[in-house]
Amino acid sequence: MKHCYLNALFALVIAAVTSAARAEPQIILPKHRLDARELAVIVNDSDPLSRQIANYYRQRRGIPQENLIHISFEPGRSAISPNEFSVLKRQVDAATPPQVQAYALTWAAPYRVRCMSITSAFALGFDKRYCSAKTCALTQPTAYFGSDSTTPFDDFRIRPTMSLAATNFLEAKTLIDRGIASDGSRPKGTAYLVSTTDKARNVRARFYPGIDTVFSRFLNTEVVHLNALLGRDDVLFYFTGRDKVDGLDTLHFLPGAVADHLTSIGGRLVDSNQMSALRWLEAGATGSYGTVMEPCAHPTKFPNPGVMMQHYVQGETLIEAYWKSVQMPGEGIFIGEPLAAPFDFRDIEQKPGEIVVRTWSIKPGVYQLQSAPATIGPFQPVLNYQIGFPLDALRIPDRGAAVYRLVPAQN
Repeated sequence: MKHCYLNALFALVIAAVTSAARAEPQIILPKHRLDARELAVIVNDSDPLSRQIANYYRQRRGIPQENLIHISFEPGRSAISPNEFSVLKRQVDAATPPQVQAYALTWAAPYRVRCMSITSAFALGFDKRYCSAKTCALTQPTAYFGSDSTTPFDDFRIRPTMSLAATNFLEAKTLIDRGIASDGSRPKGTAYLVSTTDKARNVRARFYPGIDTVFSRFLNTEVVHLNALLGRDDVLFYFTGRDKVDGLDTLHFLPGAVADHLTSIGGRLVDSNQMSALRWLEAGATGSYGTVMEPCAHPTKFPNPGVMMQHYVQGETLIEAYWKSVQMPGEGIFIGEPLAAPFDFRDIEQKPGEIVVRTWSIKPGVYQLQSAPATIGPFQPVLNYQIGFPLDALRIPDRGAAVYRLVPAQN
């Protein structure tokens, strides 16, 4: 009798343990973004502010020590020559660990290498094809534009670069902290697509109705006909076209917010006679963009708001989404907190016979769901999904497996 009781108790314990172990099967989704291990931080050892920014950022983001790359040059100038840059670029290339796919710079000046922005020069290498051959000429596009790549250097030999640009440490620290605060926050802000009376700089406005149609289904989106927003407390995106934007001190930008103004030289961060893109960061945005040379009003030289928003809301980092939104980035500088990812979220709910995964980070396409008893496999096909944009929920039939993974379906 005693043995029967013990056997029954043992069976109940085993069943309870098994049930508890099954309570949280592992869900493996496709890689959709860069992480801290894949970002290198470039520091100018001759610039005390650069050193301070680099050290704080590396610590806060958990970037490996080996990813801190030291160079030295005279700080504070607007531009450096191609010859001086080529020496620095060779040093950076030699010191870059093989897993690194992107760079973060840690200064506001210099912002230019002759006719290229310094972020594009580090990303692409200095090359006159990325500059206007004559006034208002188009420049070399990149294959990274609009792509779904999560490994840009491996795929295109491009390391997207963004500057943690600031003129003092408090501004840099605040920028870094709000980028980190944005991670996975799924902000409930508004995308403001601002159409102004400045005809020359308002060339992106023709994209706004289509963007509004696509995104208003799941994101607060407003097309507004104003020269400046005033008194808004929910700014998540702010795209406009003006040489100077008024009212920034009346706005509240949510962590992870992106804002830029299409104008000639907003990328001349410290000495522009137009509004510097730095003003957006100082007002509370987490990322911005501006050109360092006269680009003329070519939309291809500026962020495409729809492309930027699509990649950002799919859980990509700021640096990825912003870079992918500019077809011809040679003359433009990207500034902000590179790893900010406010839409990198994943909620898992277990229901009887079903696991519901809520995320926007799965790209449109055809995928196969596979299951296995362990992460090492063997994996067996379960079913195929056709996923659109945006994904509302991934519904996985729970068949008792320890691991489920989603992989692109083979043609």
